[in-house]
Amino acid sequence: MLLLRRCSLLVRFTGVSSTVLSKCRFYCRNVGNKLRICEVMSSEEIGRNIRIQGWVRSVRSQKDVLFLHVNDGSSLQSLQVVASPSLDDRHLTYGSAVEISGNLIKSPHKKQSVELQADNIRVVGPCDPVVFPFKIKERHPVEYIRQFPHLRCRTNSFGSLLRIRSEATAAIQSFFKENGFVQIQTPVITSNDCEGAGELFQVEPATREKQQADEKSHFFSVPAFLTVSGQLHLEVMAGAFSNVYTFGPTFRAENSQSRRHLAEFYMVEAEISFTESLEDLMKVMENLFKTSTECVLAQCSEDIDLFHKYVSPGHKDRLNRMLQNEFKVISYTEAIDVLKQSSQTFNFKPEWGCDLQTEHEKYLVQHCGNIPLFVINYPYDLKPFYARDNEDGPQHTAAAVDLLVPGVGELCGGTLREERLHLLQSRLDRARMTDTYQWYLELRQFGSAPHGGFGMGFERYLQCILGVDNIKDVIPFPRFSHSCHL
Repeated sequence: MLLLRRCSLLVRFTGVSSTVLSKCRFYCRNVGNKLRICEVMSSEEIGRNIRIQGWVRSVRSQKDVLFLHVNDGSSLQSLQVVASPSLDDRHLTYGSAVEISGNLIKSPHKKQSVELQADNIRVVGPCDPVVFPFKIKERHPVEYIRQFPHLRCRTNSFGSLLRIRSEATAAIQSFFKENGFVQIQTPVITSNDCEGAGELFQVEPATREKQQADEKSHFFSVPAFLTVSGQLHLEVMAGAFSNVYTFGPTFRAENSQSRRHLAEFYMVEAEISFTESLEDLMKVMENLFKTSTECVLAQCSEDIDLFHKYVSPGHKDRLNRMLQNEFKVISYTEAIDVLKQSSQTFNFKPEWGCDLQTEHEKYLVQHCGNIPLFVINYPYDLKPFYARDNEDGPQHTAAAVDLLVPGVGELCGGTLREERLHLLQSRLDRARMTDTYQWYLELRQFGSAPHGGFGMGFERYLQCILGVDNIKDVIPFPRFSHSCHL
């Protein structure tokens, strides 16, 4: 009604034609009866005149009746449409975009309670099923689907993945909000290398000429990179807020096309002030995993079931086992002892002082009954400059923790941060990074509190709950070396 009044005013004051106004009125009449298919499937208003928009998933034309299944992405289920053969159209094919209006009636079929008795079918966008790469009623392998990043959202499995991903995002945000965390939008462009691995994408204007390679020519006056982590910026905010988090894209210039690596992926990172205990971090990690997963299971049960039935049979029981048991805890030193005593032959020999490889992480989880496992107190020299020194011996360790989960390996990684100025200063001096991180030292000079934090790879989280082996199959547009075509 408000829109109609505005249209009338438009005619009075601008002289818009009555034809335009009539179209406006037509639009206003139809806005109210348009429904998403997920709303239609749960509707009990039999006899109601409605309008739907979506894409045809199947067409079956008989002598006396035309059957369609239409999906709009709001649900795994498609709505059955029953129509007169007179409404058939040569462009009404698998994959075509349609708008259909008619009456909602009770369905005689057990699998759905309602169906749409169509009185009008309009093909909005035709689709040639001969050249369309996905064929009706054919279950395509993920390797085939992966070849079509611009079209794979049309498949059932990837549509389910995207709904799950959306719900998981909302569940994680809700967890942090309900637990008193303040969301911080950390920058994508930064001068910091938080991880210290050097696998960075440098940022410069595309018009910059090669001969202007000296430092003075940098757009930001200093070398700038795509972020590998928002942690250091969260630590800044942890000087004013007790609990903060960020959720956004991160980038690693790893020249890898493996199942585990992406050049662009999403990270959930949290920072907690006034804590001197790894147990505090571990409690948040475990609660985040369990609460978010239970929410996703409740909101996306059909989509989750599709994965657990067709993509990763048996994973449902493994996931329930993760949710029903308390996560276990062992030290890095204990983990190395377990690996050394194993009869399994590893590609990388486990030795104290060496980082755990994926094969080690997966074995440790299996050894602990396929229950998520916290490994704590890593060798001091393995961890970045900000990790808190445990000041122990003879094996020198840092207050660090990794969460290992079945099928994936490392899901979360975190540390207590070194809040003692003299120890932090000494380590930065040894690494010759004092000038670069002078601002970081100043955080310890002005009202610093003991604090710690962690990061969780969002795509790895999805792999864990769905049982998906390849990380490229849980992100809409995977970016990795030699692949950025869309």
